[in-house]
Amino acid sequence: MKTKIFNTTMLCGLGLLCALCVSCSDFLDEHTPQGTLSDEQVKDPENAEAMVVSAYAIFTTAEDINSSFSMWNFDVRSDDAYKGGSGTSDGDVFHQLEVQQGVLTTNWNINDMWVRLYNSISRVNSAIALLNESDYGMKQQRLAEMKFLRAYAHFLLKRLYKNIPFVVNENLTYDEYNTLSNTAYTNDEGWQLIINDLMEAYNTLPETQADKGRPTKASAAAFLAKVYLYKAYRQDDPKNNQVTSIDQADLEKVIEFTDPTLYSNYGLEDDIHNNFRPEEQYENGKESLWAIQYSRNDGSTYGNLNWSYGLIPPNIPGATDGGCDFYKPSQNLVNAYRTGADGLPLLDTFNEKDYDKASDNADPRLFLTVGIPGLPYMFNKNYMMEETSIWSRSNGLYGYNVSLKQNVDPALIDQYLIKGSYWASSMNRIVFRYADVLLMRAEAYAQLGQSDKAIALVNQLRSRAATSTQMIAGYQNTYGVKMYVARYTGSYSKNETVRIVKMERRLEMGMECERFFDLVRWGDAATVLNKYYAEEIDNCGIYREAHFTADKDEYLPIPFSQISASNGHYAQNVGNW
Repeated sequence: MKTKIFNTTMLCGLGLLCALCVSCSDFLDEHTPQGTLSDEQVKDPENAEAMVVSAYAIFTTAEDINSSFSMWNFDVRSDDAYKGGSGTSDGDVFHQLEVQQGVLTTNWNINDMWVRLYNSISRVNSAIALLNESDYGMKQQRLAEMKFLRAYAHFLLKRLYKNIPFVVNENLTYDEYNTLSNTAYTNDEGWQLIINDLMEAYNTLPETQADKGRPTKASAAAFLAKVYLYKAYRQDDPKNNQVTSIDQADLEKVIEFTDPTLYSNYGLEDDIHNNFRPEEQYENGKESLWAIQYSRNDGSTYGNLNWSYGLIPPNIPGATDGGCDFYKPSQNLVNAYRTGADGLPLLDTFNEKDYDKASDNADPRLFLTVGIPGLPYMFNKNYMMEETSIWSRSNGLYGYNVSLKQNVDPALIDQYLIKGSYWASSMNRIVFRYADVLLMRAEAYAQLGQSDKAIALVNQLRSRAATSTQMIAGYQNTYGVKMYVARYTGSYSKNETVRIVKMERRLEMGMECERFFDLVRWGDAATVLNKYYAEEIDNCGIYREAHFTADKDEYLPIPFSQISASNGHYAQNVGNW
């Protein structure tokens, strides 16, 4: 007797006919005629585990420099970063997104990310289908892990496109794939589908995992909190993307899933920079709730390296030759780290003048997030940053600042920084870190009017920021910078507290590719970004043509090729694309 587990002509791109991804295909070629497994093969734990490993693997192999699952390519729409590169024609489709002009539904990058993420869901669903038929002793735990991964892919898609088809039935036939709709669920219902997968994961996953890349119960809790926080800001009117209300019950769920008792194995690193170091002793630290695992020296030519940051390193002669200098921190972000005489952020006036390191106080996190002319690149005095073409392939069009969180010290070339077609690193990418849990809890408390609790959580992060100086301890004496960050001590209204939490989130998570999605989630995107364009023209002239159109630019359009292949089952997002 044969059992049909895999359909090799399934529409894993939902509109693009696709062979199964490489390791799945290899598995089928070796073990199965025409995508079938015998009863004995279905029950074999080794086959089930092989498909699970294959599902994990696609979250590194399916992304690339132009479609990073970190979403840095798409965060260039925010006020944190400029696209960078050699000019506006270098990655022109991302320039169009940055200025929100000329974006077409036929642009390759719009469709590329869609296909890569649905291919990932296909791989996960293949593993789920096999697990459901197996007698594997780890079956329930592995199913929980796969539900977590499926939720992750749907989450990334929903933040990008809003109205997406959900593939939560792993046994869909070819014909059933062809009838999926991207408007079958309201926005609220779509978030709930992701929550359903995550609740299955949360109820089953263990407290710890021997393999660090597998999610734990705390990972699922943090993910649930994040999805509930997105769900709380209701955008359910199909005619627009406005936030019409903030749901109190969803906020209470955020509080539930950020309860400190759920995170007894986790906490804040002593120094925030420890989260962004490639050395083995820093990876999978106590702040890392779930991270994409990259590696080196694992037997393959380049190892399981992270190529998705390959465009970000600067082009340093004799070191990172060939660096493409993308995803450059904006002057607006730099200015946001300025602090007043009280050590607090300048909430209203931070961008009235550009940061001057000789005279302005700054939060220490600035120097751990942004490489600035006059300071060492990646804390290495052999690479002093200057206002030259070495530090700006665009000769200053995108400024001279460089991102630090994605980059690796050139002294570690051939150890943790590897040159192939582009630059790659073995440094993990943390998807959920404990600081984000504190910020989500603070935001929920702030929106619920419990300001004192919110401010106390913000102060935990500000206290950690004040001591995050292991790499920059000599900066004040050597380079004349002034560092000062203090805790909030006053009493604050609900509105003031919400503003404080939003600002702290920007400072703590700067250049971690969250900013644009935060602005959309809050309903702040149009107001914040159009103000940013107007103020940033002197620093980056491309914004003369920029304009953010509310009820259109919050989400990517549904790709033309997907709508064309959907037989009328997909609707375009609002905004007259």
